[in-house]
Amino acid sequence: MQDNAVGADIKISGWIRSVRIQKRVAFAEVSDGSTLKGVQVIMEDPLMAKGLTTGCSVEIAGTLSDSPGREQSKEIQASSIKIVGEADAETYPLQKKRHTLEFLREIGHLRPRSQTIGAVTRLRDYAEMGLHKFFHDNEFVRVHTPALTSNDCEGGGETFNVVTPGTEHPESDFFGRKVNLTVSGQLHLEVFAGAFKRVYTLNPAFRAEPSQTGRHLSEFWMLEAECAFVDSLSTLVGVEEEMVRSTTQFLVDNAGAELELFSRDNERLAKLVRRLTDSKPYACISYTEAIDILQKADAAAKFVFKPRWGQGLQSEHERYLATTHFEGPVFVTDYPAAIKPFYMLPNPDGRTVACMDLLVPGPCELLGGSLREHDYDQLKGAIETQGFEEGSLDWYLNLRKYGTTPHAGFGMGFERFIQMVTGLDSVRDIIPFPRHSGRCQY
Repeated sequence: MQDNAVGADIKISGWIRSVRIQKRVAFAEVSDGSTLKGVQVIMEDPLMAKGLTTGCSVEIAGTLSDSPGREQSKEIQASSIKIVGEADAETYPLQKKRHTLEFLREIGHLRPRSQTIGAVTRLRDYAEMGLHKFFHDNEFVRVHTPALTSNDCEGGGETFNVVTPGTEHPESDFFGRKVNLTVSGQLHLEVFAGAFKRVYTLNPAFRAEPSQTGRHLSEFWMLEAECAFVDSLSTLVGVEEEMVRSTTQFLVDNAGAELELFSRDNERLAKLVRRLTDSKPYACISYTEAIDILQKADAAAKFVFKPRWGQGLQSEHERYLATTHFEGPVFVTDYPAAIKPFYMLPNPDGRTVACMDLLVPGPCELLGGSLREHDYDQLKGAIETQGFEEGSLDWYLNLRKYGTTPHAGFGMGFERFIQMVTGLDSVRDIIPFPRHSGRCQY
């Protein structure tokens, strides 16, 4: 509805968010999901509002006019209203009041109509557009990696296995071997990085982790990228940083109202969005420096898990670094080899690997990446040490025999990116249909 459309006859369709009926006039707010706020409809004859209830679907014809109210610049003077689908006012659960996110999770089939979930959904849409734009502008090719795979990329064993009931060997009869749902498309992306140099994917991933925290899901979306002919961690960090900056700026430019909904009463979140998009490089420290910072802060911070070199950073450590110490994004590089996956390239010190995590306020770890081991013999030894099924990764190992290159890649949880820019506590409020231990509704 552009400014020059004032006075034009228009038709809209959508769902009633609220209705107010007075003696001489009636008002309704109608939403079609395309914007944060609905459009106000004025009915000069209150009888036109007969049968209108919150939640019902309508088709409305009328004239677009300037609005004297402060809440909207335009409104519609209705000439006709058709109720397409009724909604029982007594049982419709989304009345015009503030609902908790926990309540909305219990009505997942209706929660997209709420303002919060509607805003999150549009942010997901724009964030995906922003990511695709960044990668295509930087000459990456998108690859659709498989959901079914015979490997466990991370080696953690937290996979959903595919079973065919009614067969002699239900875990292997259908495919001739054990198959699971993917936890990562990285290894498959490396195949295509050996032909296209720069590739990426945005696909579902699955993890059978029985966690009940708001940080984990059993089904989620992963953004992953691989780059051939990359032999320095700083080059990879540069790609990751610009991806986050560019995509966040895309949201600022195209979904500013949605971002403002979440940052309106949260100055820390507004400050983070500004920091993510400014030109100042993100902070970058080594794992060893991070441990030193945490150990010095322990007396005041009173960490539950004491920070020690050689152990993984806990959520409380990551939160302190990103939220308290740096108050913004920080790369942590060069973790101990013993706590990282087999495919990462060892550093010359023999103790650490060339990798990084990007920590941010909110979700803590936003993304992780590394240089990949590209030497055949070194990778073969690492695979054997991990105890993978013999021969199961021969195809991956063979990539190092035929035109291998130094290469690198990373993965970012898409829901965690949205969590970062919204400040929402739980990823269950960020994905359309959350699946986690004990729950797979709809």
